[in-house]
Amino acid sequence: MKSLFTFIIVFTCCASSFSQEQVKERTTTTYYLIRHAEKDRSDKSNRNPELTEIGKTRAKRWNEVFQHITFDAIYSTKYNRTIQTALPTAEQNKLEIAHYDPRNLYSEEFAEATNGKTVLVVGHSNTTPAFVNAILGIKKYQDIDDNNNGNLYIITISDGHIIDQVLTIN
Repeated sequence: MKSLFTFIIVFTCCASSFSQEQVKERTTTTYYLIRHAEKDRSDKSNRNPELTEIGKTRAKRWNEVFQHITFDAIYSTKYNRTIQTALPTAEQNKLEIAHYDPRNLYSEEFAEATNGKTVLVVGHSNTTPAFVNAILGIKKYQDIDDNNNGNLYIITISDGHIIDQVLTIN
């Protein structure tokens, strides 16, 4: 009887330890990538315009779309329009907006810093699909049409498996 009791204790401890190790090894990283909202196009020479009123409304709507998602990090390029698009969601999540270099998408450093996290990335018509493609490791998505500010790319990486999808939110 004593050996049966010892076996049960040892088995329970080993099973518990094994499942804890499995949980530690399994990480899920989820990226939500969007293009900035509508920008002011009145001054063609302005390379860093603000959002229009419609763009500010869209930025608030993005926050509503994301209301049930708890982000661990929010990234944006250093342009006014991307920062203003990210701001309502950053404020809701009480996060500072981190900046990324659109010429260096999904670096090893970025992948490590965001591993196991839920992350929003705000970019541009060309950098957002390029960022998605860099995560996927293939060229799957083309540049976003200039009149489209509603694409939402969702990438989930779990146990080495990558699932991607694109939605249009208007």
